[in-house]
Amino acid sequence: QVQVVESGGDLVQAGGSLRLSCAASGTGLVIDVMGWYRQAPGKQRELVATITRGGSILYADTVKGRFTISRDNAKNTGYLQMNSLKPEDTAVYYCNVRLSIWSLNRGNYWGQGTQVTVSS
Repeated sequence: QVQVVESGGDLVQAGGSLRLSCAASGTGLVIDVMGWYRQAPGKQRELVATITRGGSILYADTVKGRFTISRDNAKNTGYLQMNSLKPEDTAVYYCNVRLSIWSLNRGNYWGQGTQVTVSS
């Protein structure tokens, strides 16, 4: 019914940039909140950034000033522009979508994750 697919992860050197995409698909999707989370090996999954349908944005302190979250509501697609990447940013990055009350399929949905590796 609902699919969430991340893309754009890669191996980059410190200081480099990546742009992650999150494409949600399904019938009658109306996405309330889109968020990016990441999980490094042996660590708990942590919030990176969220953006509401109205454009309200929150960033984790660790990425503030370096990452930019955005979304295209018409395409049900979200983005995470990552600049000045650090080795500490290495993780699997997951997209989460929360469907609004107007959506045909309610609930929270996660993508499969995309690997971001930042070398020193």
